[in-house]
Amino acid sequence: MLSSVEKSFVAAALPDWPTRLRVAAPWSDTAVILGGTADITGTITAMTRSARTFRDRREAGRVLARDLAGYRDRADVLVLGLARGGLPVAREVAAFLHAPLDVCLVRKLGVPQWPELAMGAVATGGGVVLNDDLLRSLDLTDDQVREVLDRETVELHRREDAYRPGRDPLELTGRTVILVDDGIATGASMVAAVRSVRRAGAADVVVAVPVGPAAVCRTLRAEADDVVCSTMPSDFHAVGQVYGDFHQIDDEEVHELLDSPITVTESD
Repeated sequence: MLSSVEKSFVAAALPDWPTRLRVAAPWSDTAVILGGTADITGTITAMTRSARTFRDRREAGRVLARDLAGYRDRADVLVLGLARGGLPVAREVAAFLHAPLDVCLVRKLGVPQWPELAMGAVATGGGVVLNDDLLRSLDLTDDQVREVLDRETVELHRREDAYRPGRDPLELTGRTVILVDDGIATGASMVAAVRSVRRAGAADVVVAVPVGPAAVCRTLRAEADDVVCSTMPSDFHAVGQVYGDFHQIDDEEVHELLDSPITVTESD
């Protein structure tokens, strides 16, 4: 189960701390598209797939890609993988959808006294999520939060330049952007990513993950136009619980995933 801190994590952006998204009660243990079916009709569809496991991120990406089949061969669609773990999944999705692939970077905002304790997240382009309950309980000042935010934003830009040497990011204006990660737990990083691509001019934003808790998926629907999650275990503890191979992705693998040609996946 998610802790009370995790449940409060999906919070408002920096200028509007008091506003918080509420975590709804868990839904049934099935794969669900929240807010739109695969043919983009705008309804909620359960795909009657019970909780499952994946051999690795690539297999998870192939399963997720078919849950997104309604976006295939659309000229307006592009896929962004959240670095680093989301990129192997996103590459499989992009190959199946015949869509361009790029990277979206998100950094945790650690509490000044305890950097491993996350108080929020920031994405490239300025999307920010803060846990306002945690900020209040620790009596953190605006200046303390701003210092951490500025430092992590600098690191975001450094990594973005390293991942795209001499290459501009894809243009998002007017596009349907599918944000892909290897899973969600609190949803904070994904909310930051959604807000970032909206600021960049995306017309529609789709959140797509192989696994996550149903309550958080439902909460994300308040931010994204569609939320697609392939499996939602009722006993969710961590993203890695559904993966056989869940090794940490390093920068070298990120470069390989972004730089090597994508082999188009044909329909079965």
